[in-house]
Amino acid sequence: MPFKAGLELTELQNMTVPEDDNISNDSNDFTEVENGQINSKFISDRESRRSLTNSHLEKKKCDEYIPGTTSLGMSVFNLSNAIMGSGILGLAFALANTGILLFLLLLVSVTLLSIYSIYLLLVCSKETGCMVYEKLGEQVFGTPGKMIVFGSTSLQNVGAMLSYLFIVKNELPSAIKFLMGKDENFPAWYVDGRILVVIVTFGIILPLCLLKNLGYLGYTSGFSLSCMVFFLIVVIYKKFQIPCYELELNATSSMLSNSSAHEHMCKPKYVIFNSKTVYALPTIAFAFVCHPSVLPIYSELKDRSQKKMQLVSNISFFAMFVMYFMTAIFGYLTFYDNVQSDLLHKYQSKDDILILTVRLAVIVAVILTVPVLFFTVRSSLFELARKTKFDLCRHVVVTFVLLVIINLLVIFIPTMKDIFGVVGVTSANMLIFILPSSLYLKITHQDGSKLTQRIWASLFLALGIMFSLVSIPLVIYDWVQSGGSAEGH
Repeated sequence: MPFKAGLELTELQNMTVPEDDNISNDSNDFTEVENGQINSKFISDRESRRSLTNSHLEKKKCDEYIPGTTSLGMSVFNLSNAIMGSGILGLAFALANTGILLFLLLLVSVTLLSIYSIYLLLVCSKETGCMVYEKLGEQVFGTPGKMIVFGSTSLQNVGAMLSYLFIVKNELPSAIKFLMGKDENFPAWYVDGRILVVIVTFGIILPLCLLKNLGYLGYTSGFSLSCMVFFLIVVIYKKFQIPCYELELNATSSMLSNSSAHEHMCKPKYVIFNSKTVYALPTIAFAFVCHPSVLPIYSELKDRSQKKMQLVSNISFFAMFVMYFMTAIFGYLTFYDNVQSDLLHKYQSKDDILILTVRLAVIVAVILTVPVLFFTVRSSLFELARKTKFDLCRHVVVTFVLLVIINLLVIFIPTMKDIFGVVGVTSANMLIFILPSSLYLKITHQDGSKLTQRIWASLFLALGIMFSLVSIPLVIYDWVQSGGSAEGH
């Protein structure tokens, strides 16, 4: 699976290659190039090393050619797995605040732009020989590049962990109440989502995060994808089982007593603009981010080539586009304007075994996925601090502190739309738009034959910057206007 293999690959590729002064001057061999890779052991003397271009020297440090063993089909599954996440739960909410046509336009646009950003990333990887995103940033922009990539990927992973724990906070109380035979208004402290998420974090997730390596946990991503497919099937089924969601008609019977009002409530809208529309694009962007996993999956691809990996990404993004659109449209047509940023939370599990089953499946999947993401963030943090040698005390302290911070954020963040909004306009924007285009422009800045491609990359970069300049102030404005109120909680 991508998480485990990607981590092992990172360890291999972070092995340092001896610098110039450590290479023996006694050999009479000449530089040899095999499969386009520069093999440092054949560099004979200081003069021949000086004759190499700076880019080749950098590539020598980054490259370690390891043949891939993963088939194209399995690579498609792995990348689809990397794309799929909690973002799928917020897409119906995004559709409800944009309308069907505008949402479809945004979804198609983000899908195509994401595929293009993968293309730029693969070109950069081919030019530098780097198969690790942080290494690629360091090769092109030095330490600042490494820091920016680290910050973006870590924020994306932290955002994913927050959204997963938010699902636990939202869904676990309902599941426990159902199993106890209690109704949704049961007030006991042990069914408080905030308390439950702390218990789950330090009772289940913490012990898993304290493991020296993840081992079999890397394979839980397959279970997570299966749960999301199951969730989609249930969403489609429930649309036909629930003809029109009635907005607590008993409480609002005076408003909805006439048939025209009821008909209006259940009528789909095609273009909508309101204060929540601003969250649509960040939510969609959050749902499509998989860029930190692209290079590890690429490195594992059998008989790998840029063209073959581009085919993998095209198939994966198309499959996720179909799955995302179906989830959003059927979720919206079930609840219409009353859909929440966590679609699963709108389904009541009382006397409904199917909803309870999908709820428990998603809860288990996200609980087992959190340690995988946490391991990646912690490893990147230690790598950045150059503390790669295992130290038990440091390992435990950092794990505990990070989990405490994450839990505080989960407890005090009111809704999932805030997570999708913040991560979408920051790290997702950086990973999809700004970083791939910036890396490409830097690498090809002296290549006159790529003028047309550089113009497109420049426009892509400008689009990402404009997205940030527009979206971030609007999200902040909505926070101020709404006063941090939670919708539906």
